[in-house]
Amino acid sequence: MTYPETLAWLYAQLPMYQRVGAAGFKKGLGNTEALAAALGHPETKFRSVHVAGTNGKGSSSHLLAAVLQSAGYKVGLYTSPHLREFTERIRVNGQELAPAYLVRWVAEHQPLFADIQPSFFEMCVALAFDYFAAEQVDVAVVEVGLGGRLDSTNIITPLLSLITNISYDHQAMLGNTLPEIAGEKAGIIKPGRPVVVSQTQPEVAAVFEAKARQEGSPLLFADTRYEARPAAVEAGIWQILDIWRAGQPWLAHVELGLLGDYQRLNLPGVLAALDELRAQGFTIPESALRQGLREVTRLTGLRGRWSIIGQHPLVVADTGHNEAGLQLVLAQLARVPHQHLHLVIGVVNDKDIAKVLGLLPRTATYYFCQAAIPRALPAAELAAQAAAVGLRGEAYGPVATAVAAARAAAGPEDVVFIGGSTFVVAEVAELYQ
Repeated sequence: MTYPETLAWLYAQLPMYQRVGAAGFKKGLGNTEALAAALGHPETKFRSVHVAGTNGKGSSSHLLAAVLQSAGYKVGLYTSPHLREFTERIRVNGQELAPAYLVRWVAEHQPLFADIQPSFFEMCVALAFDYFAAEQVDVAVVEVGLGGRLDSTNIITPLLSLITNISYDHQAMLGNTLPEIAGEKAGIIKPGRPVVVSQTQPEVAAVFEAKARQEGSPLLFADTRYEARPAAVEAGIWQILDIWRAGQPWLAHVELGLLGDYQRLNLPGVLAALDELRAQGFTIPESALRQGLREVTRLTGLRGRWSIIGQHPLVVADTGHNEAGLQLVLAQLARVPHQHLHLVIGVVNDKDIAKVLGLLPRTATYYFCQAAIPRALPAAELAAQAAAVGLRGEAYGPVATAVAAARAAAGPEDVVFIGGSTFVVAEVAELYQ
């Protein structure tokens, strides 16, 4: 098969949560363990860091990978979902998996897939781990796909676990309360292996404390050690932060190549995780820390986190898509000087649409769209629900059409925001230029 034929076969044969929703989600590790056994247990052949959380796990994973790469290590990075191309999910030192490797790997293991019947995600995890083992990476940063306890990635025994923010998302599969959701995320805590929690959240702190005690795992709430204080934003390229450690100034004028204000919530967890890796023998000098934080997008290919893709009007795309993520993004939008706000919004059909719409500013103009995936809520339906709560806008269908309409309508002092769903942002062509 060619590369496009291979992708088409994967999408057709294997249920894929990101495209079809709950029907593509399989609880349990049995299939992944069976795949790993058939492949010779590649997950045991490299060191790893495991990253879970509702918001911030993708950014934190990329930041960790960028710093470790800057320190001279050969770093595997597994994240999901991809924005534009499947191969974005699996990287070594920032380089995406070669399409030819995927074609060969799928062809070689089709009989195995026929026997085990894995989900799309289970197959992706097996591929990533097999690739990292073959590439002999020094360390792999592995992002959880969904939840933690029963996520396919949870067959690894990492050097440490990092858990970021806990918020409401995927309740149908993870639970309807924050402690229930936190319990699923806490499932990545392994016996005797340290765990870093980025934020102290009173509603869920006890969940992590109990699980860490049960597993005999040292636990650190990173925001009790580190604080990132804003110093400046330089020409829309990076934000400049002063880092405090244990209540004292530690590193001044740190340039962070991710512009979202919310990254200051992720940074303590990243810094504390790096401390733990140093304690386990990794050499990570200050120069590597600064370079990795500054050049994270170049080093890892991360896109879609407060990505500025236009000026006059300012055009920003961000993948924040659940209640907590959108609240942070909208708060930052409100602080950006502008005459009028234009929002290009699309959502998936299994989100709590009422909660999302309740967050959106009533004074903005809306351009409702739908990403080209089966889970996308039709733009006309989204527009109707929005109108019912007083939001003004029109349905435009395709993302590109909505973006073009917003940019055409916006004045030079206005702001255009594109988001609501990872899959909306994935279709913004300017992100890939």
